[in-house]
Amino acid sequence: MAFWIFTIGLIASILLLKIKLDLVAPERQQLLISRLYGLTVSSFIPKVVFVVVISILYYTNFVFSDKESLIVVPLIGVFSGFLPFFVILYAVFSAVYKFKVHHIKLKCDNLPSNFNDLRIVHISDLHLGSFNFKYHILERAIKNINQLKPDFILFTGDLVNNFAWELRGWDSVLNKLSAKQGKYAVLGNHDYGDYSQWSSEDEKQINFKNIKEFYNKIDFNLLLNDAERIGNGNEQIAIIGVENWGNPPFKQYGNLQKALEKVEDISFKILLSHDPSHWREEVAHHTNIALTLSGHTHGMQAGINLKNKKWSPIKYKYEHWAGLYKEGGQYLYVTTGLGWMGFPGRLGMRPEITCIDLTKA
Repeated sequence: MAFWIFTIGLIASILLLKIKLDLVAPERQQLLISRLYGLTVSSFIPKVVFVVVISILYYTNFVFSDKESLIVVPLIGVFSGFLPFFVILYAVFSAVYKFKVHHIKLKCDNLPSNFNDLRIVHISDLHLGSFNFKYHILERAIKNINQLKPDFILFTGDLVNNFAWELRGWDSVLNKLSAKQGKYAVLGNHDYGDYSQWSSEDEKQINFKNIKEFYNKIDFNLLLNDAERIGNGNEQIAIIGVENWGNPPFKQYGNLQKALEKVEDISFKILLSHDPSHWREEVAHHTNIALTLSGHTHGMQAGINLKNKKWSPIKYKYEHWAGLYKEGGQYLYVTTGLGWMGFPGRLGMRPEITCIDLTKA
């Protein structure tokens, strides 16, 4: 009876929120949606696992024995239901903010000698609205980043979920990020406000303008289909940033050719492009860009991400979804991101800080 009461109540709550969502203050919508999402996952997945396991056990018991097991089969079935429940609880209440530093070393043929041992910290997908103004949590990640003493901090988009008000108070936190030579960023698909309803186009553009201007407050150079030359002695590299470019239904605001105009003569280029789909379509084998940095996929916030083993259901949607990829002399690194969206947890895909050391081959 309790099973059915909880299940019916949860479904009713989801339907009610769907109908009444417009009446809820925007500041509370994300919180309510994510909590219901978490409840749904933690409720239905263990039930599905329990039903599947108990059915298999009863069937195999019937095939191989004339006697029905009244203790072993039900106990194993109950355990199979509780185990995923507790794993999901761990994902929601612990793993979601267990920041992990990934160290990557790349040898690049055309890296100028003066930039040998260049250190980059790559972060992405903060989704600050999901932190619900818990500033102290992200400060732990910032401390880890600063301890790496990076030359550059490069951020590849999705600063917010949708709204500029999500940024309230975060400038004092993100201003603590320190890089020896500079901090650069691009926009992600969530930064344009495309997933919300607006009373007018002007309102949407004001929201978008406020998000872009926030980068000035935290001393990040926001690259909007643009590039910057970085000099060291008589040698240069280029940092290029495009607006979001994704395969449909995602928008293609990015203009790589425009971004490259000022730096065509520079041999070593680093590209910031939020969606890794862009690499296959316009970068790899189409340009001489040495390193592309992306985010977007979150690794689906669920899967396996060990040193020699990597798997997530998101791989069936994205060819490049997490980690390092190489074709010819061109690299792509896709981070699983620092924040979360939708499901308020991370299962096997911990929030990521990527430290990339570049050396001359």
